[in-house]
Amino acid sequence: MSGRRETKYEALVRTLALLLSVTCLAAQAAAPKKTLTVAAAANLKGALEPVVQAFTTAHPEAEVQLSYGASGVFATQLANEAPYDVFLSADVKSPKALADAHLTAGPPFVYAVGKLVLWVPNSLAVVLEKEGLKTVLAPAVQKVAIGNPAVAPYGAAAEQALASAKLLEAARPKLVLGQNVGQAAQFALSGNAQAAFLPLSLALAPPLSQEGRHLLVPAASYQPLAQAGVVLGRAKEPALARAFVATLLGEEGRAILEKSGYGLPAAK
Repeated sequence: MSGRRETKYEALVRTLALLLSVTCLAAQAAAPKKTLTVAAAANLKGALEPVVQAFTTAHPEAEVQLSYGASGVFATQLANEAPYDVFLSADVKSPKALADAHLTAGPPFVYAVGKLVLWVPNSLAVVLEKEGLKTVLAPAVQKVAIGNPAVAPYGAAAEQALASAKLLEAARPKLVLGQNVGQAAQFALSGNAQAAFLPLSLALAPPLSQEGRHLLVPAASYQPLAQAGVVLGRAKEPALARAFVATLLGEEGRAILEKSGYGLPAAK
């Protein structure tokens, strides 16, 4: 027994429904994405991109613009109303200062704990594990790159570690300061410095992981590198900013950060 034939009216309704569905999908595809702007400490380069990918997969309506730099420089810019939605610092002090000035939507949150390493190129003829931090005094090491301690927490940690090992004054003439740890890494990769104090997260990622080797600096020799962030009070996309932070602090974000060489704060 054959089925009932579709009437002209039913065929018209079906066609109109299909056209409406296609039109809606086209409108969604053509709709402009919402842009989330994130000011991030230079040590997060490489580690943050997978977090962004996870976030945009869950929020296809959003795109994320990342700007990397020194935390202290960003803090000054944000205090003067730089247009960012989220600030991810390499310290706690900078986000706290913004919160104290009532420039944030809520208190700072700690998302990671950084680790400091001494990095040298593969071509440097020194046994890093044997010499330890004394590597910086080797005749073959003419320059040692660090982030500017005035604005880069990892640069300040490098000075603290050298001071703890009683090497700072001897090493000081060799120190060259990058605006941030990303620039310090560039100095080392280019050969303008023969050693560099860098975040473990950068040392684990190409090209640093391919071009050199690193030594973990004892954590007791520098102040803990707790890294905190804030959502800015003038964020243009506050809902997306909160969702991005939730991704960063969630299970997937924590796994990415840990794989990238960071310690993690206690889960809440």
